Amino acid sequence: MKKERIEVVRGSGNVFRDLGHENADSEQIKCILAAEIIKVLDREGLSTRAAERRTGLAAADFSRIRNADLRRFTVDRLLSILNRLGSHVDVKIRVRHRTETSGLRSAVGRL
Repeated sequence: MKKERIEVVRGSGNVFRDLGHENADSEQIKCILAAEIIKVLDREGLSTRAAERRTGLAAADFSRIRNADLRRFTVDRLLSILNRLGSHVDVKIRVRHRTETSGLRSAVGRL
């Protein structure tokens, strides 16, 4: 069997950017916040109905978050949900200049 040489490409740290999504940074932060919401629900053993009773938000919203269907959510709304669940969120923002060679997207063109 002939061994093929596989090129390894380092990702940017944001899978959405690597896949060429237009709003990659927003999608990434939404996923991080959703994951934190799920951690709280799991840690406290909250069902979607129990989370609804505790926060006043629809159980369907928690179901969407668990299923990673985040299209209806803004970053602000996800932060608000975390706050209603009793979490405090600290945000650190780092802005970097976009370069031609950053991330997987530029590397994929060479494959």
